Amino acid sequence: MNKVEKALMHALFVHLHHNTDKAINFGLFKQLNQKVEQIWPGALLVGPDANDDAAVFRIPGTDCFITAKMESHCSPSVPRPYDAAATGAGGAMRDVVAMGARPIFLLDFIGTRPLEQEVIVGPCGFAGECTCGQCEIMSSQDRINLMLEGMAKMCETMGVFVVGGGFSTSFSDIVPAVVVAVIGQQVTEKPLTKPAKSAGDKIIIIGETGTDGNDTLYRAGLVPVMQPALALFAEEKNTMEATLAAFATGKIKACSDLGAAGIGAAVCESARFGGLGARVELDKVPVREANITPEEIFICETQARMLLQVQPKDVDEVLEAIRSKNGIAAVIGEISDQDYNVFSYQGQKVATIVNKPSPELLQELMV
Repeated sequence: MNKVEKALMHALFVHLHHNTDKAINFGLFKQLNQKVEQIWPGALLVGPDANDDAAVFRIPGTDCFITAKMESHCSPSVPRPYDAAATGAGGAMRDVVAMGARPIFLLDFIGTRPLEQEVIVGPCGFAGECTCGQCEIMSSQDRINLMLEGMAKMCETMGVFVVGGGFSTSFSDIVPAVVVAVIGQQVTEKPLTKPAKSAGDKIIIIGETGTDGNDTLYRAGLVPVMQPALALFAEEKNTMEATLAAFATGKIKACSDLGAAGIGAAVCESARFGGLGARVELDKVPVREANITPEEIFICETQARMLLQVQPKDVDEVLEAIRSKNGIAAVIGEISDQDYNVFSYQGQKVATIVNKPSPELLQELMV
């Protein structure tokens, strides 16, 4: 197991972001939802136990399907409050889109220190003292304004209402709370889901990959400086419209957005949840920077990207639909009938990720 394999497998099988069931009893929610189902039969289509990007439910007595997602982006708000709030909102919107819906409105919650207290915004924010000379000292109020500006800019760009939320100044921690909930209306005939459906289906990426959002690589010691994901406003809008155009073809079999741990996590989760594998050629991925490494393409969390899966015969039609909305897209691999996922770059293996790590391998990941 090389370093990048360990980094992704730790994210997939150990880190709580991808394993919330280790901290939250989803069985409790499932029991609750089964009881509520007796009141609203057939209303909940995709719930919290589905391991998917967002929830989907039907408004009882109608043919209207609603998609909902709540997302937090707290830690990145310490070094980059504007970008973190914007990317938190954008990420929740992409999760809604991934299920086959157009986002319509957003609610937010922000929790922070008392307004007059000073905070450090920049690389040393977590340390509580600036030693790099690049940080900015500001009031908690000023930081809130930056977060709200970033969130509002993303909503304006994407055509999404802000309809309400919550606010607290009773926090004492360095990290503020930045939480958003996005609601959208289904535009596909039925919800799209993350699990891969069939071996041989082609994997299409929409959007370009950069070196920002390298948190997973940084935690693994593979890059010297953490670069939180940048807010990409125009690109988010293009990717959303291009993805919705792809949905209109009726040819999309599976879909997921690219968030934490990037292409690697999205492909592996889709394959694993579908009981399949995947082969991905990282050199086929559209990139924003000429000096980007295979490992950065593999794991970086650049915003404004989506993954689609289609039958080989439908690739050209789907790519045409994406490009009709100025989307940047490429075929980067295919679903396989194996129980593992292989990522290569110019013919050389970058990583092999198994779907079911052994107890010994899981123990090694904990070290």
